[in-house]
Amino acid sequence: MKYICLVYSDETDLHGLPDSPKDPECAAYAQSLLDKGQLLAGDALAPVATATTVRVRGGEVQITDGPFAETKEQLAGFYMIDARDLNEALRIAQGIPPARVGSIEVRPVRQLQLD
Repeated sequence: MKYICLVYSDETDLHGLPDSPKDPECAAYAQSLLDKGQLLAGDALAPVATATTVRVRGGEVQITDGPFAETKEQLAGFYMIDARDLNEALRIAQGIPPARVGSIEVRPVRQLQLD
C-alpha cells in the first residue's frame, strides 16, 4: 500500500538545532528505502518563502506569494513509500531524520480513478 510521509518542521529548526539532520543523512536513509523497494518518490522542498499559492473562488483565480496558511511548521519535504500496512509505514516514518526536529505526517495514498 502507498503512504505519503510529509515532513514538517520550523525551517529555522530543521537546519539550526544540534540534532538537525544533514542532507547526506537524509539521502542515505532514502537510499536504504530505495534499496528495499520501499521508496517510490521523495524530495526536499525549497524554503517556504519561494511558495506561491493558487486559489479559485467563484471562477476567479487568485495567486499569492507564500504558503496557504501561517503555521509554526512548514512542509519541508516528502517520502512516498510502499508499506504492508500502517504499522510498517509508521516504523519507516520514525527513521526519517527530520523527525528528530519536526514531525512526520503519515497518510495512505488514495488512488484516483482515471478513465
